[in-house]
Amino acid sequence: MTTMDRMREPLAVRKACRTGAFDGPTSGQAPGFAQGNLAILPADLAKDFHAFCRANPKPCPILGVSEPGNPHIPGLGADLDLRSDLPRYRVWKKGKMIDEPADIAKYWRDDLVSFVIGCSFSFEELLMQAGLSIRHIEARTTVPMYRTSIATTPAGPFGGPMVVSMRPFKTSDAIRAIEITSRYPQAHGAPVHFGRPDLIGIREIGAPDFGEPSSVADDEVPVFWACGVTLQQAVETARPDFAITHAPGRMIVTDLPIALAGA
Repeated sequence: MTTMDRMREPLAVRKACRTGAFDGPTSGQAPGFAQGNLAILPADLAKDFHAFCRANPKPCPILGVSEPGNPHIPGLGADLDLRSDLPRYRVWKKGKMIDEPADIAKYWRDDLVSFVIGCSFSFEELLMQAGLSIRHIEARTTVPMYRTSIATTPAGPFGGPMVVSMRPFKTSDAIRAIEITSRYPQAHGAPVHFGRPDLIGIREIGAPDFGEPSSVADDEVPVFWACGVTLQQAVETARPDFAITHAPGRMIVTDLPIALAGA
C-alpha cells in the first residue's frame, strides 16, 4: 500500500511500516514530529561519515547516532526499530544500489552504526499552519529532489554534490517560508536557493532526480532546501563495500517534537 490516510501519531506510522501496511512517502504523516533520513554504515566508516555530517550541517544535521549493532536510538523513540520502521530502504554495495526492501532484517550486522539525519518534512506542518500550501502533500506525491552543482565539504571518502528538495510558492509566501524554516536548523533550516534553478545546476525543473515533479505556476518561484538525500550521494561517492539508506521521500518518523528540533 503506497498511500493511506494521514496518521497523527509517530508510532502509528512506524507500526504501519513495520507490518507492511504503508510504504509511501512520509511527508504529511505525524504532523508536529521530526522525521529523519537514515544512513547505516559499518563501524570502520562511522567516524568519517560523522565528520562528513559535521562538515555539512545544512544537508546533514544529525538527530541521533546508534551504538554499533544496535538498531534502536532511544532518544528518538521508545518503540523504534531502524530495521523495519521506515516505509522502504535502499541497500548499497560499492556505491551501487542492489535492493530496495521494506525491511532490512536479513541485512543486519553487529558492526553497523545508524545515523538519523534531519529532514525538511519536519517543518511542513508549520508552513501549513501559517496558511502556506505544500503542493506535493496536496497531490499525495513525493517531493521533487535534485542534484545540484553545490559541492559538499568532503570528509574521508565521503563527498559529492548537495541534493535539494523543491517547493513552489508565490513570492510573499516564499518569504514567509524562509522566515519559518530558518528557525529549524535540525530540519535543514532556511533554503539554500530560490528562483532560477539553473544557477545551482538544475537544468530541468520538471525532471527531478528523485521524487515526482511539482508544477511551478507563472506567479510562483521554486524554493530549494538542502536535502538529506545528499547522504546517498556521499555513499555513492565513497563506494563502501556495504551501506543502507532510506529510500527518497520515505523517512523514519520519530517521537521528537519538531519544536525541540529548532535552534
